Parts: sequence; structure tokens; C-alpha cells
Amino acid sequence: MEQSADNTELKDKINSSIKNNKGKIFTFIVLLILIAAFVFIMKEINKKKNELISEKYIQASSYLNNGNKELSKKIYIEIIESKNSFYSTLALNTIIEKNLEFSEEEVLEYFKIVEPLNKQEEQKNILIFKKALYLIKIKKDTEGKNLLKKLVEKNTKLKSVAEEILKN
Repeated sequence: MEQSADNTELKDKINSSIKNNKGKIFTFIVLLILIAAFVFIMKEINKKKNELISEKYIQASSYLNNGNKELSKKIYIEIIESKNSFYSTLALNTIIEKNLEFSEEEVLEYFKIVEPLNKQEEQKNILIFKKALYLIKIKKDTEGKNLLKKLVEKNTKLKSVAEEILKN
């Protein structure tokens, strides 16, 4: 009997607590729904942006394959400036590999845009390695070799390759 009275008393406390805090509970539920909707919308927006950038990358590659280097370069630069971590790096690599940009300063600026976008340490190291090779290619040997030395000191997977380049 005593347990039944305790249960009734507990139910009464819960009911009175709910009645007294209806506004707070309602606000909390509405806030949760709004946050969930915001997160969903942001994911969709990012997904659409990523799809658009991937389409631009394919389009730029198509223009490049058809010999329209200027238009492909323009699109690759747009991709880099979009700061998409995946496609910006690919666009920079293509610009360098296909010699689409002749201004060394511009290419180094592109590196400055792309470098902070890479989240994983190995991706950062690969980009540093590519930058070092580019610097050596444009006759900025000291800067390039300094970057390679940093890779060796960090004991990265690229250590042996960097050491081999430093020997030459």
C-alpha cells in the first residue's frame, strides 16, 4: 500500500512539474526540431556544392582534353578558390602537371589556398612534398629543400623519397 502511495505521489510531482514547465519543454522541443532541420539543410547544401564542384572539375578536364587550356585553367582556378578540400587539391595538381599557369607567384598563391584545406596529416605532407618539388622546378632550390628537410625530420612516409631528392 505504501508503494502505491509513493507511485501516486511521484506521478503527481511529475505531472505538476510538466504543467509548471510547459513553456520550457515546448521551447526545448521546438529548438531541437529547428537544430535538426538546420543540420539537415546544411548537409544538403554542402552535398549540392560538392556535386557542382565535381561537375566543374569534369567540365574543366573535358575542356583541357579538347585543347581549350584557357577555359579549363579558369575553371580549375574557380575550383581552387571554392576551397573544396578534395577538388581544390586535384585542380592544383592538374594546373601544375599540365603547365596551365605560367606565373610562379600565382601557383604559390594557389598552394596557400589549398594547404589549410587538407585535414589529414599524410595529405598535408603530400602537398608539402609537391610544393617542394615545384619550388625546386622553378629554381627556388633552398626553399624546396627546406620543405623536404621538414618532411624528413617529421619522419613521414615520404621520408625516403625526400632524402633521395636531397642527395641529388
